[in-house]
Amino acid sequence: MKLRLGLPTGSLQESTFELFRQAGFRISNTSRSYFPVVNDPELEILLMRAQEIPRYVHEGVLDAGISGLDWIMENGANVVEVADMVYSKSTPNPIRLVIAVAEDSGIKNVGDLNGRRVAAEQVNNTEKYLREHGVTAAVEFSWGATEVKVPHLVDAIADLTETGSSLAANKLRIIATILESTTKLHANRAAWEDPWKREKLQNLSVLLQGALRARAKVGLKMNVPEEALDRILSVLPAMKQPTVSKLVGGGRADGAADAPPPAGAAWVAIETILDEIQARDLIPALKAAGAQDIIEYPLLKVIP
Repeated sequence: MKLRLGLPTGSLQESTFELFRQAGFRISNTSRSYFPVVNDPELEILLMRAQEIPRYVHEGVLDAGISGLDWIMENGANVVEVADMVYSKSTPNPIRLVIAVAEDSGIKNVGDLNGRRVAAEQVNNTEKYLREHGVTAAVEFSWGATEVKVPHLVDAIADLTETGSSLAANKLRIIATILESTTKLHANRAAWEDPWKREKLQNLSVLLQGALRARAKVGLKMNVPEEALDRILSVLPAMKQPTVSKLVGGGRADGAADAPPPAGAAWVAIETILDEIQARDLIPALKAAGAQDIIEYPLLKVIP
């Protein structure tokens, strides 16, 4: 039994491979191969453009695939959404399909596009959005380098952006957002009805989402004198509650004598998981509150 899985080439390939590595799947691939090797004999991976994956999943050529919601919608693919995975090539934020015009253009809003010419890689999504806003415009397919077509070839473009920096660099101004898109693990409906394939996909989803969840978090360990425990817990965030355990023998595990507690005081160990962004400011506060031997460590997966 094998699950036939489509993964994206291009800008998403490296970040997708890294996500799978963090989830426990080692993918090996040469630069010219579209059939990489993975350390799971139950997976068969094919590499192809993200734009095409939803269509092949819809048609049953692939059991499942990873592609953006925008391309699922553009292809009109009737698929099962297994998991929402917020990651992209540069940031953890959703990408946006936007309409942009030249900075000095007289076009101020979508209504001003009536009778105009628009270049777009996602023609269906763009035409649907314009129809919904009562706009009739000529939408033409763009093969790439879409930003340079304004204003000499077209009046506006519909393009994908993560940060908007590329549009700004090309002196373009966003006038509307057509949709926001995140990456989806999606499945063919017939494959989803197969008990073995469904369980395989669900297990894959747990591991991939656990890896994504871990990217924004770190673990903290520290030793704390019991008399400082309440002070430490008052400033220490946690996913649920911190784990507190007594040290063997009741003293510092390493026998260190710096900043010793009052005579006869016992020591405890605290372990917790928190958002990585909190650790920078929290560690000095923990040290000031009496914590010692503080260790921050990365996580591979967080499974709630």
